[in-house]
Amino acid sequence: MAKWTAKHEAPAPLEGPVVATVTGGTIIWFAMFVVQLPFYGWFADRDLLWWVWCCAAGAFLGLIGLWYVRGRDAALKRHAAERADRDAEGSAG
Repeated sequence: MAKWTAKHEAPAPLEGPVVATVTGGTIIWFAMFVVQLPFYGWFADRDLLWWVWCCAAGAFLGLIGLWYVRGRDAALKRHAAERADRDAEGSAG
């Protein structure tokens, strides 16, 4: 079996409002968890409790993701500021 090789370069990653996207997703997961709580017994009777806990896990993992993307965003801004400072010092000197 031959090794697969790419025929073209990988596209650049999309940049956008990542923090807002993760925040929105986390809020949606948490809202779905809260909406399902009054029906906990109904889900338990039908062996569908995984729906409730899947939403709770999504909200929890969203909080971890939010912590991660906020740190990433801060690091990218810090790096851009350092690069701008270096470029300003290089052109002035």
